[in-house]
Amino acid sequence: MTVKHSEQPSREVKTFCRVCEPACGMIADVRDDTLIRLRADTEHPVSKGFVCNKGIYGADLHNDPDRLKWPLKRVGPGQFERVSWAQALDDIASRLASIKEAHGAEALGSYTGNPTAFNALFGPAFGNFAGGFGFSRNFSSGTQDCSNKFAGSEAVFGTRTCHPVPDIDHSDFILLIGENPAVSHMSFVSLPNPMAHLKDADARGARIVYVNPRVIESARHAGEVMLVKPDTDVYLLAAMIEEIHRSVGFSEDVDLHGRGAAELISFVSRYPAERVADVIGVPADEIRQLARDFASAPKACAHLSTGVNMGRQGTLAYWLLHMLVFVTGNLGKRGGNFYGEGFYSRSVQAGKRVPAGYLETPFGQVRKPGGVGISLPGNLMANYITEADQPIRALVVNSGNPMLSMGGESVMAEALESLELLVVVDIYRNATAEYADYVLPAAGAFEREDINITGLGLQVTPSVQFTPAIVSPGFERKPEWWIFDELAERLGLPRMNDPDNPQVWARTDAMLRSRGHSMEELREEGVLVFDVAQPERFYDDFLQHDDARVDCFPDSFADAIERMAKLLDELVAEPASTLKLISKRDAYMLNSWYSNLDKLKRRERDRNYLFMSPRDARERQLADGQRVQVSNSYGELETEVKITDELRDGVVAMTHGWGHRVSPGMTTAHAKPGANPNRLLPTGPGSFEPLSNQAHMTGVPVHVVAA
Repeated sequence: MTVKHSEQPSREVKTFCRVCEPACGMIADVRDDTLIRLRADTEHPVSKGFVCNKGIYGADLHNDPDRLKWPLKRVGPGQFERVSWAQALDDIASRLASIKEAHGAEALGSYTGNPTAFNALFGPAFGNFAGGFGFSRNFSSGTQDCSNKFAGSEAVFGTRTCHPVPDIDHSDFILLIGENPAVSHMSFVSLPNPMAHLKDADARGARIVYVNPRVIESARHAGEVMLVKPDTDVYLLAAMIEEIHRSVGFSEDVDLHGRGAAELISFVSRYPAERVADVIGVPADEIRQLARDFASAPKACAHLSTGVNMGRQGTLAYWLLHMLVFVTGNLGKRGGNFYGEGFYSRSVQAGKRVPAGYLETPFGQVRKPGGVGISLPGNLMANYITEADQPIRALVVNSGNPMLSMGGESVMAEALESLELLVVVDIYRNATAEYADYVLPAAGAFEREDINITGLGLQVTPSVQFTPAIVSPGFERKPEWWIFDELAERLGLPRMNDPDNPQVWARTDAMLRSRGHSMEELREEGVLVFDVAQPERFYDDFLQHDDARVDCFPDSFADAIERMAKLLDELVAEPASTLKLISKRDAYMLNSWYSNLDKLKRRERDRNYLFMSPRDARERQLADGQRVQVSNSYGELETEVKITDELRDGVVAMTHGWGHRVSPGMTTAHAKPGANPNRLLPTGPGSFEPLSNQAHMTGVPVHVVAA
């Protein structure tokens, strides 16, 4: 949009992007307390002038006239009226107190979405409010994209916060599974402009292999793709480790720093390449050669992301990825994988003492939530609202849109409508907010102070940056920490930030002091850059098991390992004609927020297609652009088909973040809603991985016919 302003000169303010983990440095041009534009910070010591289009579009998001301006109260379906902050907060607090008094803490639930991870002050304030008042049923978007990694690292390394990052700049062999750096810039590794690093690696002769069901955009710039069937990565990794043990042998590091190697060897012996090749969709000799090449490279690193996380066995796949790096002698080595120590020297220890074991629930066994990274399964939230003997009656949603981001849209709609109280804190009146009793306007990323906390422990170059509020919060918007502090006070809880003794940044200051710095220094300097952790420190300083060893075969995986064998039998028995749906990452989409930017909805971008291979289209007598019905036992939708040779046969793909026919508060998104592919995803009992509560969101069977 065009921002009207006076002729006063603009000023430049250094800030950073809050879209994804690298937090690339940006310059904000501001005039009259209005954000005019965002551009790359060419002097930033880490991102060095790189920022992607999603970061730049942050200015359009900030200035979107559809953004919430003041508190709203729902007075009827699709009808809201403006109320004061005092009226809204007083009524919310009163109703929360009444519901808790009448039904106990189990009647209180919360859901936090992805943007909360990019808001350093949200966590302490929300924790004080929800934890202090006794919210006992808490859900998050983490069980839709990454909770498997926290569970996997906890079992292998003794802490949920240890995720060794790939040393791409010094590696000879780079294996990337289920991720597309050119589009989504990687996750659980903070590396600005990852494709530049991969191109440099390619130019110096490093081999780069992407494992994916489609020829991803990244491969156009550097590397090659091994086309696999969706949700089979765990068998590929097991077969690679089996081949390495049989042919090349394990590194001496396994004896020096590991335990359970014999059990690991026995386990992978059940999955030789010959047995799993047809399920993976790759010839056995290619699997064996990939394994030997990785093991024989002087330095090799590996990484996996959401394309694997969202499968049915994400935790086991992450465990085996760790094992692949470990048994080849590449863990804690230059050019391999290392722990990216950040501005808080004890962050790895913070994930050590967390709840262990499982809960028996009316909906089956779930991983015990709490601590870092694991909440109750989001796929059970609707069940907890509508089916539990003691149901959730009040739900607080912050920066999330479970109506569209989870499986089971119709089930979720019924659940949200049945609540006695639903409060949504967001920047938009989204699909979830349509069911809310109160919708509260949050300050956006450029209307609040912040630091780049998301990359802590995941950065290739450790750093921390402070950004002031670029502009004042517009209209009546408030930072989330203020909203939950106000609610806490009304519920008789202590404030995190007493107006007479503000401690907004006290936690961050304590974290910085662990590395010899302070919040005062960070404010003055803007950016602090730290020395890269020496990879060899991994075994001595970062392992958190009491015996300081890598657990090669965690006892807690016993049930999942048995399930892995059963799932293999199911895959073997699948008809050859089965189509599997995967998510297609899009450089112009971020969750559901970017759906409302008109410049991203022009020409063919006004809808989301079902992508399909030429052979699969021919077999179904479908033409490019033809309208099709996509269905399975979970739901159905209609959209247009787009034929592409990028997909392997038997795989179809759709982009997430669409389906805004139920979002009248977002004008552009509502006018060009597209289809919500999550209507085709499983939900409820059995739709998540018990090891981590991670939802099954990829490799889902579907039927496609002409509409």
